[in-house]
Amino acid sequence: MNTQNSYDTIQEIRSRMGSRLTIMGHHYQHETVIRHTELRGDSLELARKTSQVDAEHIVFCGVYFMGESSALLARHGQKIYLPEPDANCVMSQMAPAERADRVLTALSGRGRRIVPLTYVNSSVAVKAVVGRHGGSVCTSANARTMLEWAFAQGDAVLFIPDKNLAANTADALQIPFEKRHILNIRQNGAAIDFDAADRADLLMWPGCCAIHARFNLRQIATMREAHPGCRIVVHPECSPDVVRQADAAGSTSFIIRYTEEAPEGSTVVVGTEINLVERLAAQYAGRKTVLPLLESACSHMNSVTEEKLAATLTAVENGTCAPVMVPLEMQDNARVALERMLQACA
Repeated sequence: MNTQNSYDTIQEIRSRMGSRLTIMGHHYQHETVIRHTELRGDSLELARKTSQVDAEHIVFCGVYFMGESSALLARHGQKIYLPEPDANCVMSQMAPAERADRVLTALSGRGRRIVPLTYVNSSVAVKAVVGRHGGSVCTSANARTMLEWAFAQGDAVLFIPDKNLAANTADALQIPFEKRHILNIRQNGAAIDFDAADRADLLMWPGCCAIHARFNLRQIATMREAHPGCRIVVHPECSPDVVRQADAAGSTSFIIRYTEEAPEGSTVVVGTEINLVERLAAQYAGRKTVLPLLESACSHMNSVTEEKLAATLTAVENGTCAPVMVPLEMQDNARVALERMLQACA
């Protein structure tokens, strides 16, 4: 199926299915995919919108854990589909559920109540572990609110899996460095320095986003030299050094608003996934200059294509598309973890 045929197929099926179908897409999707979506946003926005959608069929253009979260929050009778079920996330793979459970159990066994908080970029299995241990979920948009929530629930917090988002949120809350500790999770948790962990209020899983880990201080210096007066905005999955040197940091929705509110004629340098940066550059062409801090692309997000979306919609219409299925034994605990977030951020 060529590009034009895929485009036509998508439009025809959308027209035939009408209100029975909704297509959602994350901001990091390529323009050829995102142009077909009725709803787009970051993880928190889309999680909230799932239960508000009337459509029976929801096709989620994003990586697998986003489809899982949507399936958990869907109403009875709604079905969630992924155009590319194998679209993964390097960061989520850094936190296997079995190891997270083992580490949490070991830390909690030392007498303190350790409340886990997992970034939404994690598997449903990890969300279920977190929910069972009394914790919740966060996104880059609400990490500060949810970290405060987690501290109010116990003696210390384990933040999974992104050490950069954890550190940047800790900076925002002015948590002293001596009260933070990055865990050594090797050997299934046997390598943890428990004495250091006991002294910390914030325990951080040593994961990170491969896309945002590419941004560095040298790139910022180069951009400031080449574009005097430019404004640099980055995602909080970037390293703390990069966040401190930027003019602003925030979620994808924050970055979109920051660019929108920048003065006419200004230059905005953006440190996040390239699909969003290129979309902003096209949107404000002739009014503002939007440049990437570095062209950093997520291969997993880009594995969702217009051709795969067309094939998925064809199968949905024919009744042959397999919906996202969350294992029964994980559903309750994972849903509880997500609902705690939605309630805390209502």
